[in-house]
Amino acid sequence: MKKTVKKFKVYIFFFLALISCNSKTIFNKYQSLPNKTWFLNNKIVFNIENKDTINNKNVFINIRNTTNYPFSSLFLIAKIETPTNNQIIDTLEYKMTDNYGNWLGTGISNIKENKLIYKQNYHFSKQGNYKFTIQQATRSNSDIDGNMPLKGISDVGLSIEKIKE
Repeated sequence: MKKTVKKFKVYIFFFLALISCNSKTIFNKYQSLPNKTWFLNNKIVFNIENKDTINNKNVFINIRNTTNYPFSSLFLIAKIETPTNNQIIDTLEYKMTDNYGNWLGTGISNIKENKLIYKQNYHFSKQGNYKFTIQQATRSNSDIDGNMPLKGISDVGLSIEKIKE
């Protein structure tokens, strides 16, 4: 009897996991940073093969940080290279804490996950490979040249979602 109940719980778990999948998400990948440390020259790259030139999408940068992250903001340089070799480069600032120092994002442990809007209603105008490059540009007042690595970032991700119709 105990085996049957345990097996039933496992099936329920997998069923709930299956139906909770976000059907809007068409791309979602992460890259882990060794020792939760992001060096200035460590560019995170995602290659996406686009076939849909009709529907606009939302593009998100996903950050997993520890509560040891030393800043209240995160500065990034993000670049998109299109199949026609056009480049779109953005300097971005994201808040990581509220005004009281409370961590933004989700998570109940010392890891917080932040889903940060990068491009809203973005149109992939050509079929082919789009290359997304993300690098950190966060500095302390004593590190103007960016010589010190950024501590407390464990993973950097990119997700692309269909816009609800």
